[in-house]
Amino acid sequence: MGKIIFYEDRNFAGRYYECVSDCADLHSMFDRCRSIRVESGMFMIYDRRDYMGNQYFMRRGEYSDYLSTTSMNSCVRSCRLIPSIIFFEDRNFSGRRVECSADCGDLTCLLSCCNSIRVESGCFMVYEKPNYNGNQYYLSKGEYSDVQHWMGANDSISSCRLIPTQEPGSFNMRLYERIEFGGQMMDLVDDCPSVMDRFHTTDIFSCNVTNGNWLFYEHPNYRGRMYLIRPGEYKRFSEWGGRSARVGSIRRIMDY
Repeated sequence: MGKIIFYEDRNFAGRYYECVSDCADLHSMFDRCRSIRVESGMFMIYDRRDYMGNQYFMRRGEYSDYLSTTSMNSCVRSCRLIPSIIFFEDRNFSGRRVECSADCGDLTCLLSCCNSIRVESGCFMVYEKPNYNGNQYYLSKGEYSDVQHWMGANDSISSCRLIPTQEPGSFNMRLYERIEFGGQMMDLVDDCPSVMDRFHTTDIFSCNVTNGNWLFYEHPNYRGRMYLIRPGEYKRFSEWGGRSARVGSIRRIMDY
């Protein structure tokens, strides 16, 4: 999560209100806003409710008199948390850096290698190769000071996907034992630490996701290579990047 603090007076004085996620209506929280502190993440603020009206992008930092540096007025009525991931060429968050807040199919023109990553807000899937190919790694908010912290095979990160937030409780997928949705059908609405124990198979050749974002793991108990499964139809395992039909465990993505 991010964190932004709105103050009614300049220099971080007066009544204040803290926000750590999207807020569609801030009007009841404070009358005016004259200074802002962004402690983590990035936010878009709006001068009307429901993310309408003039908007201004706020990075991490202190804005002791933000009216003097923006075209906004003292009415801040809604805000959105913007997902953010930062790639660093060297370990321990040093060296050249690239920041993303959305999907990026090719990072190779921006980074020669990647040895540390910081996820300030949101969840991302990062990929070893361009165009969302190669080994995949799921990263939630946190600091990854070297390759071992995301279990990387090497220092190559060449593309990334933002994983959209999902309403709690709305997860549903159907698994099939043959390609193109053939053979036995298996419904899943929760985490599955062992596909073999639940469905008496380890081969999933196709699937149809109606709700939620999921992770397939090569081995039971959420170990081994992982694959992002978003809502949609997957007629064969190659469409989710799988090297084979083997799926050992399945988990819902819930820690946004």
